[in-house]
Amino acid sequence: MKFLSLFTKAPQHQRFSYKPRFYDEQKEEMLARENRIRKEIERERGIVSETQGEYRSRIAGSFQAARKRSQPSTNANATMIRLGILLFLSVFIIAFIQWGKPVLYSLFLFLPVYFYLKFKK
Repeated sequence: MKFLSLFTKAPQHQRFSYKPRFYDEQKEEMLARENRIRKEIERERGIVSETQGEYRSRIAGSFQAARKRSQPSTNANATMIRLGILLFLSVFIIAFIQWGKPVLYSLFLFLPVYFYLKFKK
């Protein structure tokens, strides 16, 4: 049965001319900004009037820039809340291991009082 494969050529792998493309976000933003500035200069000189599409691109760019600026503050708040919860749970577990059920019962007494005082106002 191997005789047929001896007389025929084995298929070769295909070779492709692959040229990778890279996306540079900073370069894209820089080109968009340059185009926007050029259009603003032309509009100031009275050469071209602004169309609806240009308004949309400018508004979209403003929203993206504002979102990039506002993200670190929300992440910092979430990080602080997570850190506080983790610290509370670790202290509670250590206290529970050290003193046992009285710590658990005191937690059940403390939480309703805390929430009552917090939401009383």
